[in-house]
Amino acid sequence: MKIRNLEIKGHAALAPMAGVADRAFRELCTSYGAAYVISEMVSSKGLTMQDKKSKELLFLSDEERPAGAQIFGDNPEIMAEAALKTLSFNPDFIDINMGCPAPKIAGNGGGSALLKNPPLISEIVESVVKVSPIPVTVKIRIGWDAETVNAVEVAKRIEAAGADAVTVHGRTRTQMYAPPVYLDEIAKVKKAVNIPVIGNGDIVDGISARRMLDETGCDFLMVGRGALGKPWIFENINSYFENGTLTEDPDIAERMRVMIEHIELICRYKGERVGMREARKHAAWYIKGIRGAAAFRQEVGMLSDMEQLHELAQRVIACSD
Repeated sequence: MKIRNLEIKGHAALAPMAGVADRAFRELCTSYGAAYVISEMVSSKGLTMQDKKSKELLFLSDEERPAGAQIFGDNPEIMAEAALKTLSFNPDFIDINMGCPAPKIAGNGGGSALLKNPPLISEIVESVVKVSPIPVTVKIRIGWDAETVNAVEVAKRIEAAGADAVTVHGRTRTQMYAPPVYLDEIAKVKKAVNIPVIGNGDIVDGISARRMLDETGCDFLMVGRGALGKPWIFENINSYFENGTLTEDPDIAERMRVMIEHIELICRYKGERVGMREARKHAAWYIKGIRGAAAFRQEVGMLSDMEQLHELAQRVIACSD
């Protein structure tokens, strides 16, 4: 796939999940074959006000390329100013979030709330495209609710405003993450526009990835929650597309090794105090489905240092033998 002049190799990208897809996770997923990654979403207002956290979220390393910077907001002028500020972090493209369903984002007019105001979507995209020397992409949902599914109209506006690609999550905002994913709506968007369309929603392995591609005709894929505790999903997808074979999930010992590698990276970048607090949710994802996981869950919630994590990993491995 090409996003303007940016060539993307591979088959699936990592979704920009707030509070999850930080530098450590992005680098790990890239090592397993994620085709590109995107920063956690950053407030355009916060960025233009020199917010320290926004700058931390936008840091992109050489180990996670190609990589985009994602911004959100509902003011075209501020979004354009924020887009310019992201350039100092050397992203390969800028992504505009118009799909986040979180109440604190949508409730303030950003993210998926923009789907209720298509003319404003056009203004925002035009403003960002006008100032950006690099490609601009947009991430949307199929609509605000079942009565206002308007992904085709929105995607046409996004294309007309000059964006270089659109990612479509096949759910409405009111669905949040509840089933089903409406692949037919993604297919309608693909038929309606000429820019690349990236399909997103419930991709959990090579088989579901192939189904998304076949039933929507989309140009590329994006994986979100399917990568939680399973960064090797990209290896699985790539193998299925290229060789027709599904790679085996790692055994328990390897899963624990990857978990430790992941959390060590988080602690290296954020410090052990913050890193171990964030490690708890990741550890819960890594042990999900493993024998005895319910019993280990309480321990996961109390993790405070790497020694405890190593001890937990050893007990999980022993329990599986």
